[in-house]
Amino acid sequence: MIDFAKTLYTRHSGAIHAYISMTSGSAGRLVLSLVYFICIANGLSIAEFGLFATASAAGIMISRVLAFGFMSPLYRVATVKPLLVGTYSAGFIAGAALSLPLIIVLCLAIYYAVFERDVALTVFLAFMAAEIICWRGLEVVVIILNGLGRFGRAALLVVIGTGIRTAAAVAFSLSPWTSLESWSLFYLSANGISLLIAVFWFFPKVRLRWQPALYIRRWADSVTVAGAEVLFYIQSEFDKIAVLAIGGPQVAGIYAIIMRLADLTALPVRSFNTLLVQKIMRTPGTISSWRTRLTIETAVAAVSFLAIAAMAVYLWIFPRGLGNNVAEAAPYVMAVLLVPSFRNLVEYHSELLYATGRTVRRMINLVIAGVVKVALLAALFTASTDVASWAPLLNGVYLALYGVSFALTYAALRRETARVI
Repeated sequence: MIDFAKTLYTRHSGAIHAYISMTSGSAGRLVLSLVYFICIANGLSIAEFGLFATASAAGIMISRVLAFGFMSPLYRVATVKPLLVGTYSAGFIAGAALSLPLIIVLCLAIYYAVFERDVALTVFLAFMAAEIICWRGLEVVVIILNGLGRFGRAALLVVIGTGIRTAAAVAFSLSPWTSLESWSLFYLSANGISLLIAVFWFFPKVRLRWQPALYIRRWADSVTVAGAEVLFYIQSEFDKIAVLAIGGPQVAGIYAIIMRLADLTALPVRSFNTLLVQKIMRTPGTISSWRTRLTIETAVAAVSFLAIAAMAVYLWIFPRGLGNNVAEAAPYVMAVLLVPSFRNLVEYHSELLYATGRTVRRMINLVIAGVVKVALLAALFTASTDVASWAPLLNGVYLALYGVSFALTYAALRRETARVI
């Protein structure tokens, strides 16, 4: 057994070291994210936290339009042809500038459709700028570093960015200005500082070169990836907007607290997804056997379940262990134990299709999954806004979503496709 373990380690030592580098960053980010969550969830009222979480979700969705998805070819180049990073970085900057008018239109459309009654426009736009320009810009630098194999630096940057946001949250919770308007200024400042650090201290030393012919060739892939990213985050984040529209800020706050605790379980899974995507890009046959596929799915589900179960047990023993506002949602964490597993597996399926170059099919699958999710959640919250009624039923909603994603993903993987470089 020891010899087998040594052989296994020797064969996969590079991947193991990369994963340890990434998960060390995820572990640090997990602790900081938890402190950040505690400060904001308890510094704001539950209704204000619901409005912030929903605005943040809207920003995350719209941020995927930035540069019309050109970070996808940028990541592929960083992974396969690193000498072209400077050339494709110039293309990304140009795409980001061209995408800004569309981003502004989308922000205003969502504001007047959902937020106008509860949030001032300036506050909403501050949250949008923080998510779309600042944090997404930092994520692009992280994506490039991961593509180049600099996992330690990428993890460090994420920890620094999360640490700055956490410091802002702590300062906000200790300040006399505990309103949503004040938090928007703290939040925008923290994300702006994080972006400056990412650009000036972590962006690789490359020379920007303008070559439009290369960008045009990647246009179709970029747009389909952007569409798929938007659709993925609509499928992932639109639930918060639907809950706010149907149940109001108070219900949205309780829902956001529960789902934020579920989100924390995804951090180690996303590190694994990043490495798996790179492995599949280089070796397309990595997940060709059903034994490998089911083993990975079981591992993702088990890690997610154990993480949320640990959180649920902690809150059962110490209901106010994460603050008074979180205590209102604490009894219901035990009712959603399967939600993180199904959510993380749907995200894993999306990464599989991206890694194998099936960007159009990925977009189609996300449209279908998004429609199913919104329809089920709308039916659920229309029937009742009582948390004791809808919390346990969330397991069924995400089970149905996982079933749809599983069937569509592996049906797509049966078909051969050209490798995308």
